[in-house]
Amino acid sequence: MQQMAQSSVFLSGMGGLGVEIAKNIVLAGVKVLTLHDTKQCETWDLGSNFFLRQDDVLTQRNRAVAVHPRVAELNPYVHVDTSSSSLDLSTDLCFLKRYQCVILTEARLSLQKKINDFCHFHQPPIRFIGCDAYGICVRVFCDFGDQFEVSDPTGEEAKEMFIQNITQGNPGVVTCMDSRTHGLQTGQSVLFREVNGMDTLNGTARQVTVLSPYSFAVGDTSCLQPYAHGGFFLLVKTPRTYSFAPLQIHAAMLALDAFQEQHNRLPNIGELVRCLSRTAQGSLPPLAAAVGGIASQEVLKALTGKFAPLQQWVGQPTEVRRSDWLFGGDRYDGLRACIGETMCLELHKLRVFMVGCGAIGCEMLKNFALLGVGLAKSSGEVCVTDPDLIEKSNLNRQFLFRSQHIQKPKSTTAAVATLEINPEMQVDAHLNKVCPATEGVYNDLFYSRLHLVVTALDNVEARRYVDSRSVSNQKALLDSGTMGTKGHTEIIVPNLTESYNSHRDPPEEEIPFCTLKSFPAVIEHTIQWARDKFESAFAHKPTIYNMFWQTHSSAEAVLQRMQQRETLEGAFQVVKLLSRRPSQWEHCIILARLKFDKYFKRKALQLLHSFPLDTRLKDGSLFWQSPKRPPSPIEFDLKDTLLRMSPRLFEKDDDLNGHMDFVASASSLRARMYSIEVADRLKTKRIAGKIIPAIATATARRRRAGETTHEHTHSMTSEVEGALWDRTYHGVDCVVLQVHYGIEPTMVVHGVKMLYVPVMPGHNKRLKLTMQKLIKPSVDRRYVDLTVSFAPESDGDEDLPGPPVRYYFSPDGDAHTA
Repeated sequence: MQQMAQSSVFLSGMGGLGVEIAKNIVLAGVKVLTLHDTKQCETWDLGSNFFLRQDDVLTQRNRAVAVHPRVAELNPYVHVDTSSSSLDLSTDLCFLKRYQCVILTEARLSLQKKINDFCHFHQPPIRFIGCDAYGICVRVFCDFGDQFEVSDPTGEEAKEMFIQNITQGNPGVVTCMDSRTHGLQTGQSVLFREVNGMDTLNGTARQVTVLSPYSFAVGDTSCLQPYAHGGFFLLVKTPRTYSFAPLQIHAAMLALDAFQEQHNRLPNIGELVRCLSRTAQGSLPPLAAAVGGIASQEVLKALTGKFAPLQQWVGQPTEVRRSDWLFGGDRYDGLRACIGETMCLELHKLRVFMVGCGAIGCEMLKNFALLGVGLAKSSGEVCVTDPDLIEKSNLNRQFLFRSQHIQKPKSTTAAVATLEINPEMQVDAHLNKVCPATEGVYNDLFYSRLHLVVTALDNVEARRYVDSRSVSNQKALLDSGTMGTKGHTEIIVPNLTESYNSHRDPPEEEIPFCTLKSFPAVIEHTIQWARDKFESAFAHKPTIYNMFWQTHSSAEAVLQRMQQRETLEGAFQVVKLLSRRPSQWEHCIILARLKFDKYFKRKALQLLHSFPLDTRLKDGSLFWQSPKRPPSPIEFDLKDTLLRMSPRLFEKDDDLNGHMDFVASASSLRARMYSIEVADRLKTKRIAGKIIPAIATATARRRRAGETTHEHTHSMTSEVEGALWDRTYHGVDCVVLQVHYGIEPTMVVHGVKMLYVPVMPGHNKRLKLTMQKLIKPSVDRRYVDLTVSFAPESDGDEDLPGPPVRYYFSPDGDAHTA
């Protein structure tokens, strides 16, 4: 961030691709960005440049001047200026010396070569990026000089891995604790710390040779002392130098090489040219967004030396079937040139439901606006819902929001911004969460009117629910997500692909309670402990107190009932809080001082009394060995900066409220107590606030990359098959399934309620009950969706999942039995 904040960037060409790059770079936070363009705004530009308005076209403003205020307001810390000077083969390029990176879009190859040569041979080299999107054909070229050093090629955070054993030998073999996978590659280096016995390894880096996912060799350890216990290792980030060649060398051969690799022959005259010439004047906004994300990421790599750069060229023609093109003289002509009039009209008529309006949601709405999705005149609509309010931390990537929008609803704010891009759209903004509680709003009738569901969510549980509703209503779903520079897009199509719920991500690893309470091993443990203490003191206990007095009218009535030996839920906690409640500031100081001794002194003394440092287990091994760390009692010291704090209710983004002071101080003290390396405030904030790493360049790129997994059938017997998109309607009679199809249901579930599980006591009696009696639906409930699994044909196999079942209730309530 410091390197970016000291960098100046020159960007030429304010078409659809250029404005995407400008948006991403400003959100990332450079020092200076110069927007250059010599062209005037045209109606055509409205279909690709989301920062241009109809008034800019009518007044024929310069494109750089027109977008300038809207780009600048994305980040007040970035100085954005403009240039409309001529830039051609006769231009003196000395003005580029003040920039660290130059990006050209919409520039002729001859000009790109000239500027690239100037940048390449300048000392120090000016990082050069050339990129273009001609209709459905795109290219990105990078040249960062002869010797470009990257300090961190992967960007992955180095994790501490605990050691089970290190052998004495040549080579010595390191084994990870608890069969954890080390994730290393041969040739990488690791740094050792806190190793007992083989102490001389500590603080040294050794190159590894991978032997298995759980072990690796580290060279000769035969002369070292025998390994005793403990220790961990970290991956050492090894800088790497990259060499770049100028564009002049690449340009002539790249297209030819790519064609030969793909087709094993030289191209026929006009093949690639035909594809390019048909669409070159057009624009495909999602493609420009994806290429803009790639190019912007390369800019950040060029300025920071973090992440491996593009080596050195990427280009891709996209296959698009265009049957017709009718020039309409409006904002959609660029799109028509790529996909044709018929497809444009289909986009205008689309009715889309988007769940979530964060970073991905903003990008989606922008693309919908440029594509003309959901136009009012075509009876189309985009419905977006999000219950969240805009926070300050959202502003670095959710580009439809500004500082004046903080604490306003995301959905309604984004809807207004979307209509500014394309006033012809019909956007309906809701503030609802999509969950079982809102099925009355987002019911089957609502889904029946849709063509497409889009998820722009930040959690798996919500994705799974929306996916289940899309599957049960046979609607296509587009799901996306990002994590730092990584991301995914999954396209789910009825009767063609699997659904989101068809596969499961590994569950998040939870920290055991005993580890948090007494045996923290890494800084994440102490930060989570501090956050839990904050929640307990300033959220959980006050909530119990308030709920108690909402139930009971007065203290006198409570005392009277307690004297009558009545049990009142929460009474003990309330009495305890009242008895310890400070009445003046001095009492607060005393309470804080006592808490300090309890957490950071007495707890350590108690543990060391129960388990002295020489305590051994039954097998003779030491109790206090890695990953267990013996605590050291901390004496209170007024001069210690970690004791200065003033907590209230947790809000990570307000640096003046003291919340992060409390968590950072408590975590650091506990880390010191257990000899764990203390985390800085930024890392503590990321972990305690559960901040998901995010960057605008990755969000923009997610909007086009996609994957589909083809649907597969589930064989319930050799003669009966079911698939995800199959449907069983009306009654589900377990007896009929057994007699007629020879398949035995092993479980029938509605939501989280198990309706029928034969092995559970009393469940066989439920075969005689009606579904109404089992589920007790509301009067207006017409059906329920059930999950059914079946017994396998062979003993010992796992139960077989069946297709989703929709059970319709009969009017008399007695027609169907479960």
